[in-house]
Amino acid sequence: MINQANLPIPAGWKLFFRELYRRVQQQINSPWTKVVFLFALTIIVTRKELSMSISINGGDFFALNETSVFKDMTDGPIITGAQSAGALGGAEAKLTSYSAPKREWTEKQKKQLAYVDLYKLTALAEMETHRIPASITLAQGLLESGTGRSTLARKNNNHFGIKCFSKKCRKGHCSNHSDDHHKDFFRNFDSPEESYRAHSQVLLKSRYKPLFDLSITDYKGWSHGLRKAGYATDPRYGDKLIRMIEDLELWRYDRL
Repeated sequence: MINQANLPIPAGWKLFFRELYRRVQQQINSPWTKVVFLFALTIIVTRKELSMSISINGGDFFALNETSVFKDMTDGPIITGAQSAGALGGAEAKLTSYSAPKREWTEKQKKQLAYVDLYKLTALAEMETHRIPASITLAQGLLESGTGRSTLARKNNNHFGIKCFSKKCRKGHCSNHSDDHHKDFFRNFDSPEESYRAHSQVLLKSRYKPLFDLSITDYKGWSHGLRKAGYATDPRYGDKLIRMIEDLELWRYDRL
């Protein structure tokens, strides 16, 4: 009996498969095939990136909404660490229920509002937890960090100029940006949000205790109180905070 596995392949089939292989290989190596493949690949990748960008930015992919600083925030920074889920949930609920009046903003204000948009949820969560007005936190962040562009903000994630007075710093705890004097060492943070939470801890110190007797909506009292308590040496520090709060209407956050 003939073993079927060893049957010879007819010469006609051999020629057919050889010709088929040659044509497939010729088509694959064709410049037009490569062009079509690259074009299709580009379309697929572009559509995925566009879809991802629209999803991340909530539909505001092509322009900054001038009033977005007071609208719902669903893509804000994720708060971790000491913040409780209750504070975060309360902050999100307040933003969801708030609608701001329309207004024209200058280019400078748009940049400042873009900064506020990044950290407003963190500021509201701190207000929910510690009763520090969100307007004060945001105005100080803007002022101290140069709208997030200062060296400390960019390299240390330190948006409030928080210094390090510990004489037993572990590696990476702080860094120096001027000279070797210990008072010129500033804290390093893993994220800007962490520096926002550290800022609240600074204001919870005894020297600022009288501020918490003020109304949470009294941003003027808080601003001048910070200056009097020695938060900054600039005699106009309180006035600068007030001007920032009123210029950007940050006081609206305190009333949520």
